[in-house]
Amino acid sequence: MTPKIKIIPLGGLGEIGKNMTAYEFGSDIIVVDCGLGFPDESMYGIDIVIPDISYLKANANRVKGIIITHGHEDHIGAIPYVLRELDVPIYATPLTAALIELKLEEHDLLYNTQIFTKKAGDVFRLGSFSIEFINVNHSIADSVALAIKTPLGTIIHTGDFKIDVTPIQGSMTDIVRLGQLGNEGVLALLSDSTNVEKEGHSASERKVGETFDKLFKGCDQRIIITTFASNVHRLQQIIDVAAKYKRKVGITGRSMENILRVAMVLGYLNVPEDVIVDINQINKLPENKVVIISTGSQGETMSALYRMAFSEHRQINIKAGDRVIISASAIPGNETMITRVIDELFHKGAEVIYDRNTDLHVSGHASQEEQKMMLALVKPKFFIPVHGEYRMLVKHAELGKIMGVAPKNIVIGENGKIIEMSQKVVKFNGTVQSGDVMVDGTGVGDVGTVVLRDRHRLAEDGMVVVVVTLSSWDNALLAEPEILTRGFIYVKEAEGLLEELKRVTKETLMDCEEIGVRDWSAIKSRIKSNVSAYLYKSTKRNPMILPLISEV
Repeated sequence: MTPKIKIIPLGGLGEIGKNMTAYEFGSDIIVVDCGLGFPDESMYGIDIVIPDISYLKANANRVKGIIITHGHEDHIGAIPYVLRELDVPIYATPLTAALIELKLEEHDLLYNTQIFTKKAGDVFRLGSFSIEFINVNHSIADSVALAIKTPLGTIIHTGDFKIDVTPIQGSMTDIVRLGQLGNEGVLALLSDSTNVEKEGHSASERKVGETFDKLFKGCDQRIIITTFASNVHRLQQIIDVAAKYKRKVGITGRSMENILRVAMVLGYLNVPEDVIVDINQINKLPENKVVIISTGSQGETMSALYRMAFSEHRQINIKAGDRVIISASAIPGNETMITRVIDELFHKGAEVIYDRNTDLHVSGHASQEEQKMMLALVKPKFFIPVHGEYRMLVKHAELGKIMGVAPKNIVIGENGKIIEMSQKVVKFNGTVQSGDVMVDGTGVGDVGTVVLRDRHRLAEDGMVVVVVTLSSWDNALLAEPEILTRGFIYVKEAEGLLEELKRVTKETLMDCEEIGVRDWSAIKSRIKSNVSAYLYKSTKRNPMILPLISEV
């Protein structure tokens, strides 16, 4: 039998976020990344979404480890939930490992987990697989691509990347090593598709630093900057420009404080002495000598910037004249929340700088020319676009054709569809269970489609509760039915409708008595059906109907 490799995407295809890919050869499985996604507008009350790992649980004894490309939530956020189901080691670079440890500590899982720290250039073995970490540029330090060597050939998994020839720290993406691997022969390339719709090259992170300098120079206002907490290079540039203009820096927001502490300990941030001050002391300093770095670039309701904007922050109130700089782009779906915060900042009299044309943010993902360069360096036989919505995967596949990959050797995958690869052929071969597992508070996977449908109905049409009191002896109605509504109508304006609902309920109970229906579940079902039908006929609304029977 011809040996084959299976590549099983469990998240990250046809979507942004929730990245997880399983590689399988023989009896061995390795997993690359373990990320979360954020709920869409139909997922009422859901906090986060994680991949369905039913396949991995069913094959738990074969899973050799989870390898993480970098420390963003869409690549590490599901780890605490997955490790409750799988007892496997994690392999990551130092900063990524430290961020994972913080996350596991919050979930009381740290001391039960093996985390092995590796750096770019390291090679290690997991079963049939040999994995090499390769340095890449991204919007978080310590990002790596993976060279996964198998008995059939080498697979390159880029993770999130760009090619920044002037990085803030460390070296640029290791195009030399990628080129060497390409010359040796690469069986398959799985490459980041996020920015495939953007022509040219992604701008260097240094452009943001130049913009900061212009906004600080000659400014007599208090400056408040919000950005992604994980963007250590962005934090370094803010601290550098603050030191240049003799400003003290205050940090607010738990994730920002955690990242700053970890990055300083590991040497990823170089902070001049006495530049950072306790946020509790920041109001004692002259406003033109202050910079506040805050969480909240996505308008999150519990973030520091949100609390400042809506006067809920314990230490800082937004004042007229404050210069607020939003150094981040909106994650799709967050635009409304961000706009709300910006509007409130304007209401407070702040000067808000958020225009995309001011180079306040640059992407950490490769644009078309960098994606072409990756294909040119690696020269893969097979090409599988990953990390993107479906249109992005299709456009990236088109780039693959332009760069000389045979159309029959390009696969546009879907979550759960098994990609089977030999040295000669790549094809789909079966599916595994996949999809969204929803996390609501401490509940993982206990909110399904039925619950979401109920929440959707409650949100759109409200609820009607029908309370009836029946005799335990003969099911006779002992009191007038009571009708309660929530989110449906204002009772005093609809007394006639409520009386009609009582009439429908009593008639239903009489019908049940006449035909001998005594089972409560059957009685409830008939009340629900008849009340629902009457309400839709009279109001064209479809609220949730909840019959309650009290026995006396």
